[in-house]
Amino acid sequence: MTSTSDRIYRSPMALVGGVLLLALALWLGIDAIVNGEGRTPWLALAALLVFVPVVTAFTLRPAVYAGEDRLRVRNPLRVIVLPWGEVASLRSGYTNEVVANSGAKFQLWAIPVSLRGRKRAARREDRRQAERAAAASGKKVRGGLFGGGGSGAGFGGVDPRVVDDGAGLAEGDRIMAELREIREAREKAAGSQGEVSVRWAYEVAGPALAGAVLFVVLLATG
Repeated sequence: MTSTSDRIYRSPMALVGGVLLLALALWLGIDAIVNGEGRTPWLALAALLVFVPVVTAFTLRPAVYAGEDRLRVRNPLRVIVLPWGEVASLRSGYTNEVVANSGAKFQLWAIPVSLRGRKRAARREDRRQAERAAAASGKKVRGGLFGGGGSGAGFGGVDPRVVDDGAGLAEGDRIMAELREIREAREKAAGSQGEVSVRWAYEVAGPALAGAVLFVVLLATG
């Protein structure tokens, strides 16, 4: 169950990609069902039964809900609920994952790792550090569209006096830092104790399996 106080994390790019793929699939599939002849409508229906749940599972479905007492991870095929007291760590590498006290690891599909984003964040942070150092020493910082100097924000520059929380982190790493802060604050709370639960997403697997069976039957009897 999702609380209104939960922080919800999802991948905007996955949502956009999922909507576009589903729109294209439904347009082509419905057209084949309505206007197709012979076995074509049935094949189109079977393909939709497989394609729509799978695309939904890997694009629209993934989400991470961070509440006061627990972390709820909705992955493509499973839903994992971990009380904060059962979260051993939140790790970032080539993927983001949560590790339970039992040693079980669960990937956070909704918080993808972007190596390109990390490089951009590192470059921004290096620039900010250089501008802060230059401002502290009284030197002018080159910036702006035409390379003009200035110790303030300038045209196209960054004001070294302004420090944003998480400015030196890529989006996924910033979210993981937020989750670690919540865990540290809530892991000892009485409401944050309990057992880890894992539920399979039969609502996704069921239609996809039915569509696959129908598709195989149609091909076998063709």
